Amino acid sequence: MKLIVGVADMKISAQRDDVLVTHALGSCLGVVAHDPHAGVGGMLHVMLPQSSINPDKAKTTPCMFVDTGLPAFFHGLYGAGAAKGRLKVKVAGGASINCDGIDRFAIGKRNCVMLKKLLWQNGVLITAEDTGGNFARTMYLDVGTGRAWLSTGGQEKEL
Repeated sequence: MKLIVGVADMKISAQRDDVLVTHALGSCLGVVAHDPHAGVGGMLHVMLPQSSINPDKAKTTPCMFVDTGLPAFFHGLYGAGAAKGRLKVKVAGGASINCDGIDRFAIGKRNCVMLKKLLWQNGVLITAEDTGGNFARTMYLDVGTGRAWLSTGGQEKEL
């Protein structure tokens, strides 16, 4: 079954026939993680780096922010049977999408920095990434196989 991961959302599955997908990763980040031994996979779509700009929103929608969404995502994966040492983590997005060519807030870059900082602090390595640029991506994860891929402008790319 195809499961859509919305903006500021996450999905975790142990169903081998599920495919997780998130659309329009511009400055947002898509994070997929898959434990091949447990057959558990998940996808997270975060918008902003730090929850300190709106702590109330972070309580109700933790996946909006990297610093609150990432821990919730990993706790969900562990609760479904995944083990930290077996997870394959892949990341996409973090682009600079703007109309005038000037990225004043650098949200995409700041999202990437926060994500990598938190993963590094917790001993989790990224196995593949496609970040930056100035284009949006659609990201997919096949839970059964762990295959992750991107679609951009009608072209598919393995991640």
